[in-house]
Amino acid sequence: MKFTEITTESKVFPGEYVLHKPSNAVVLVGAFNRDNGTIKVLKDGKLLTDDIENFRKIALNRKEYTKYKKTY
Repeated sequence: MKFTEITTESKVFPGEYVLHKPSNAVVLVGAFNRDNGTIKVLKDGKLLTDDIENFRKIALNRKEYTKYKKTY
């Protein structure tokens, strides 16, 4: 699992999980606003708004993706 920087070409969608660098926590994206440069996320049951620079996308390789895609 790798964490990549969110660039101007990156797409972030609501419902996607990203890493919040200051708290080192995986959070759920609620809204992505490139114009304001912010992302709203759910962290520990609370709504948090922070700058895009404080988040990293989670990149899985094919093997990791198929492992976590299976339901138990």
